Amino acid sequence: MVSYYFQSRVTVAVVLFVVMSSVGGEECRSASAKTSVTVLPTGDGLELAYGDGLPPSRHTIPLHRAGDIRYFSAGVGLEEREADYPPFPLKLVFVVGGKPYLTHVAVSITDESGSVKLAIPREQVIGPWLFVDLPSGTYQISAIWEGQTQTNTAVKISAERTHIVYLRWPEHPAH
Repeated sequence: MVSYYFQSRVTVAVVLFVVMSSVGGEECRSASAKTSVTVLPTGDGLELAYGDGLPPSRHTIPLHRAGDIRYFSAGVGLEEREADYPPFPLKLVFVVGGKPYLTHVAVSITDESGSVKLAIPREQVIGPWLFVDLPSGTYQISAIWEGQTQTNTAVKISAERTHIVYLRWPEHPAH
Protein backbone atom coordinates (compact mmCIF):
# COMPACT_ATOMS: atom_id res chain seq x y z
CA MET A 1 0.00 0.00 0.00
CA VAL A 2 2.77 2.46 0.89
CA SER A 3 4.66 1.61 -2.30
CA TYR A 4 1.55 2.11 -4.48
CA TYR A 5 0.75 5.41 -2.70
CA PHE A 6 4.31 6.69 -3.18
CA GLN A 7 4.41 5.69 -6.87
CA SER A 8 1.04 7.38 -7.51
CA ARG A 9 2.18 10.63 -5.91
CA VAL A 10 5.41 10.63 -7.93
CA THR A 11 3.51 9.95 -11.16
CA VAL A 12 1.02 12.73 -10.43
CA ALA A 13 3.86 15.13 -9.56
CA VAL A 14 5.71 14.35 -12.80
CA VAL A 15 2.56 14.73 -14.91
CA LEU A 16 1.71 17.99 -13.15
CA PHE A 17 5.25 19.30 -13.75
CA VAL A 18 5.07 18.47 -17.47
CA VAL A 19 1.65 20.09 -17.83
CA MET A 20 2.68 23.19 -15.89
CA SER A 21 5.90 23.50 -17.93
CA SER A 22 3.97 23.78 -21.18
CA VAL A 23 1.30 26.26 -20.03
CA GLY A 24 1.18 29.60 -21.82
CA GLY A 25 2.02 28.38 -25.33
CA GLU A 26 5.75 28.19 -24.70
CA GLU A 27 7.49 24.89 -24.60
CA CYS A 28 10.19 24.53 -21.97
CA ARG A 29 13.33 22.75 -23.05
CA SER A 30 16.17 21.36 -21.07
CA ALA A 31 19.30 23.46 -21.37
CA SER A 32 21.22 20.21 -21.80
CA ALA A 33 19.27 19.20 -24.94
CA LYS A 34 21.72 19.38 -27.85
CA THR A 35 20.85 20.81 -31.23
CA SER A 36 22.12 18.92 -34.26
CA VAL A 37 22.92 20.78 -37.47
CA THR A 38 22.89 19.32 -40.97
CA VAL A 39 23.61 21.08 -44.27
CA LEU A 40 20.61 20.49 -46.55
CA PRO A 41 21.32 18.36 -49.65
CA THR A 42 20.54 21.40 -51.83
CA GLY A 43 23.30 23.36 -50.02
CA ASP A 44 21.02 26.35 -49.48
CA GLY A 45 20.32 25.91 -45.77
CA LEU A 46 21.20 24.39 -42.43
CA GLU A 47 18.60 22.24 -40.70
CA LEU A 48 18.59 22.39 -36.91
CA ALA A 49 16.96 19.46 -35.10
CA TYR A 50 16.29 19.87 -31.38
CA GLY A 51 14.03 18.79 -28.58
CA ASP A 52 13.12 15.57 -26.89
CA GLY A 53 10.10 14.83 -29.07
CA LEU A 54 9.99 12.14 -31.71
CA PRO A 55 10.40 13.41 -34.31
CA PRO A 56 12.48 16.33 -33.04
CA SER A 57 11.52 19.93 -33.81
CA ARG A 58 13.21 21.31 -36.92
CA HIS A 59 14.21 24.79 -38.04
CA THR A 60 16.03 25.86 -41.22
CA ILE A 61 18.60 28.66 -41.41
CA PRO A 62 19.35 30.03 -44.91
CA LEU A 63 22.89 29.32 -46.17
CA HIS A 64 23.83 32.11 -48.59
CA ARG A 65 26.48 32.04 -51.29
CA ALA A 66 28.39 34.86 -52.99
CA GLY A 67 30.69 33.28 -55.57
CA ASP A 68 32.54 30.54 -53.69
CA ILE A 69 32.03 32.15 -50.25
CA ARG A 70 29.24 30.73 -48.09
CA TYR A 71 27.76 32.48 -45.04
CA PHE A 72 24.85 32.26 -42.64
CA SER A 73 23.42 34.18 -39.70
CA ALA A 74 22.32 32.49 -36.46
CA GLY A 75 22.28 32.85 -32.68
CA VAL A 76 18.60 33.61 -32.02
CA GLY A 77 17.19 31.49 -29.22
CA LEU A 78 18.68 28.83 -27.01
CA GLU A 79 18.61 26.10 -29.65
CA GLU A 80 20.63 28.18 -32.13
CA ARG A 81 23.15 29.24 -29.47
CA GLU A 82 23.73 25.61 -28.37
CA ALA A 83 24.15 24.19 -31.88
CA ASP A 84 27.43 22.84 -33.25
CA TYR A 85 27.74 24.57 -36.62
CA PRO A 86 29.98 23.59 -39.53
CA PRO A 87 33.50 24.95 -38.98
CA PHE A 88 33.60 28.27 -40.84
CA PRO A 89 36.85 30.27 -40.44
CA LEU A 90 35.15 33.53 -39.37
CA LYS A 91 32.42 34.21 -36.80
CA LEU A 92 31.27 37.80 -36.32
CA VAL A 93 29.33 38.69 -33.16
CA PHE A 94 27.34 41.95 -33.13
CA VAL A 95 26.79 43.68 -29.77
CA VAL A 96 25.54 47.09 -28.61
CA GLY A 97 27.19 48.28 -25.37
CA GLY A 98 27.17 45.37 -22.96
CA LYS A 99 23.61 44.45 -23.84
CA PRO A 100 21.90 41.92 -26.05
CA TYR A 101 23.15 41.05 -29.46
CA LEU A 102 22.19 42.91 -32.65
CA THR A 103 20.60 41.81 -35.89
CA HIS A 104 20.18 43.52 -39.26
CA VAL A 105 23.80 44.62 -39.57
CA ALA A 106 25.22 45.23 -43.08
CA VAL A 107 28.70 43.74 -43.51
CA SER A 108 31.48 44.34 -46.02
CA ILE A 109 34.68 42.27 -46.13
CA THR A 110 37.65 43.40 -48.22
CA ASP A 111 40.95 41.64 -48.87
CA GLU A 112 44.48 43.08 -48.52
CA SER A 113 44.37 44.63 -51.99
CA GLY A 114 41.16 46.51 -51.11
CA SER A 115 38.88 44.35 -53.27
CA VAL A 116 35.47 43.67 -51.80
CA LYS A 117 35.26 39.90 -51.24
CA LEU A 118 31.79 39.95 -49.73
CA ALA A 119 28.99 42.50 -49.20
CA ILE A 120 26.13 41.22 -47.05
CA PRO A 121 22.91 43.26 -46.89
CA ARG A 122 21.40 43.86 -43.47
CA GLU A 123 18.28 41.84 -44.40
CA GLN A 124 20.38 38.64 -44.51
CA VAL A 125 21.78 39.13 -41.00
CA ILE A 126 18.82 37.76 -39.06
CA GLY A 127 20.80 36.76 -35.97
CA PRO A 128 23.58 38.26 -33.84
CA TRP A 129 26.16 35.81 -35.23
CA LEU A 130 27.45 35.75 -38.79
CA PHE A 131 29.53 32.76 -39.92
CA VAL A 132 31.62 33.26 -43.08
CA ASP A 133 33.49 30.56 -45.01
CA LEU A 134 36.40 32.74 -46.17
CA PRO A 135 39.64 31.48 -47.67
CA SER A 136 42.78 32.02 -45.58
CA GLY A 137 44.08 35.59 -45.73
CA THR A 138 44.00 39.00 -44.10
CA TYR A 139 40.81 41.02 -44.31
CA GLN A 140 39.20 44.28 -43.26
CA ILE A 141 35.70 43.90 -41.85
CA SER A 142 33.26 46.81 -41.78
CA ALA A 143 29.77 46.61 -40.34
CA ILE A 144 27.02 49.22 -40.33
CA TRP A 145 24.17 49.31 -37.82
CA GLU A 146 21.76 52.26 -37.70
CA GLY A 147 24.18 54.46 -39.65
CA GLN A 148 27.16 53.77 -37.36
CA THR A 149 30.17 51.90 -38.78
CA GLN A 150 32.54 49.61 -36.90
CA THR A 151 35.71 48.44 -38.63
CA ASN A 152 38.37 45.84 -37.84
CA THR A 153 41.49 45.93 -39.96
CA ALA A 154 44.06 43.22 -40.54
CA VAL A 155 41.92 40.30 -39.37
CA LYS A 156 43.92 37.16 -40.17
CA ILE A 157 41.82 34.16 -41.12
CA SER A 158 43.03 30.58 -41.46
CA ALA A 159 41.14 27.40 -42.28
CA GLU A 160 42.53 25.63 -39.18
CA ARG A 161 40.27 27.38 -36.66
CA THR A 162 37.30 29.73 -36.28
CA HIS A 163 38.40 33.31 -35.67
CA ILE A 164 35.79 35.19 -33.58
CA VAL A 165 35.50 38.96 -34.05
CA TYR A 166 33.23 41.08 -31.83
CA LEU A 167 31.86 44.25 -33.38
CA ARG A 168 30.53 46.49 -30.61
CA TRP A 169 28.51 49.67 -30.91
CA PRO A 170 28.02 52.18 -28.07
CA GLU A 171 24.71 52.36 -26.23
CA HIS A 172 21.95 54.37 -27.83
CA PRO A 173 20.91 57.50 -25.96
CA ALA A 174 17.45 57.25 -24.38
CA HIS A 175 14.71 58.32 -26.76
